[in-house]
Amino acid sequence: MIRGSCLCGGVRFEIADASGPFELCHCSRCRKATGSAFLPGLRVQRAHVAFVQGLDLITTYEAPILEGPPAYKACFCSRCGSPVPDPDPNASSIDVAAGVLDDDPGLRPERHIFVECKAPWSFIEDGLPQLDRAAIGSLRQAQRRP
Repeated sequence: MIRGSCLCGGVRFEIADASGPFELCHCSRCRKATGSAFLPGLRVQRAHVAFVQGLDLITTYEAPILEGPPAYKACFCSRCGSPVPDPDPNASSIDVAAGVLDDDPGLRPERHIFVECKAPWSFIEDGLPQLDRAAIGSLRQAQRRP
């Protein structure tokens, strides 16, 4: 079990299985939502996430669609502002900001995504693959094929 929580400890959750991918997103919305150069995020099947406490503290912000679906959605603790997983029980998978995990998920970052949007003061020097919008779109489309 992988435990996670917000800064104030009001929202706590557990992840039974973190299968990934584990990506470092440089899009402007992720940068603004985190106040950082990128958002390290894990994709997790919603069925593997259980909220232990604090569902009532979660606030969701849905940004308008810029170029096309999907919309950008940010969930956070209304008390401390930490990003937390989306509590929507109807979602098939959700992204979890790796910084709110209390335990090692057993995964490591696989790639940087939306690198054409990266902050001009940020440098990527870790050797991981760097995908722009077109490359990440092609990868995700290929992963959906049977």
